[in-house]
Amino acid sequence: MTPRESAVSLVTPKSVTGLAILFLVLAAVFGFLNSQKVKALRANAAAAQAARDVAARRATQEKLNGPTVAMAGSEQQSKVAEAENRAAKAEAELAQVHKEKADLEAKLNANQQVIASLQKRVEEAGKNANAPVAGSSPGDSAQVADLQSQVDDLRRQLDGAEKEKAFLSEKLQSAQGRPAQVQQEEKKRREPAPRRTGVRGTVLAVNQAYNFVVLNLGARQGVEPNSEMLVLREGTLIGKIRISTVEPATAIGDMITSSLARGVQAQPGDTVIYAGTSP
Repeated sequence: MTPRESAVSLVTPKSVTGLAILFLVLAAVFGFLNSQKVKALRANAAAAQAARDVAARRATQEKLNGPTVAMAGSEQQSKVAEAENRAAKAEAELAQVHKEKADLEAKLNANQQVIASLQKRVEEAGKNANAPVAGSSPGDSAQVADLQSQVDDLRRQLDGAEKEKAFLSEKLQSAQGRPAQVQQEEKKRREPAPRRTGVRGTVLAVNQAYNFVVLNLGARQGVEPNSEMLVLREGTLIGKIRISTVEPATAIGDMITSSLARGVQAQPGDTVIYAGTSP
């Protein structure tokens, strides 16, 4: 048998079938791996395109809204100045109330001393006016009438002093309640706004060049500009973001770099929860 005939005899139908099956299996494996790779590449391309679109839209919006942003900053400064003025006015009012209270207490104490002195003088004058005088003369009668007139005058002064005391007491009571009212109003003004607990979402895309993330939350979920959100990965806090742009169903948040650990970056799929609103 020649070598050619020997080689032909080794190529049997069984071996051909086995090789065909092997090639089919290898083709299927490579096809599956290629399809997974294509899907991953498409997902990465979509996320990158979304980030580029958001960056472009944001740049355009910043150019268009430059004056608006400046106006908003000026408005924010005006609000801060107004709040500081209100606080200073409230403190001045509180100091004035305390001064009025001290003045009223001093006046009330002086009034009480006057009342005590008048009461003593009325008693003494009444005794002198009612004292029996033996063999009284017309001059004595005139002296008694004069004493009685003094008693009546002292009683009128005493009555006026009593009325002034009642007025001062009422005014002092009102002044004593005002500091508490002013302090309560100041406390309410200084209380922070309630936080929007329960707002939770996911990072859709991350733009490392501009240092911002795109979220699947928006105005419909209660997200507000300048609010801060915590970024979590598997339940562990990795940093914070500050919301800069809010749309109905999405939002853009700038990464607060000081809150990130060294070498840690936000990634698509990270969880975000509401933290609060910056002043």
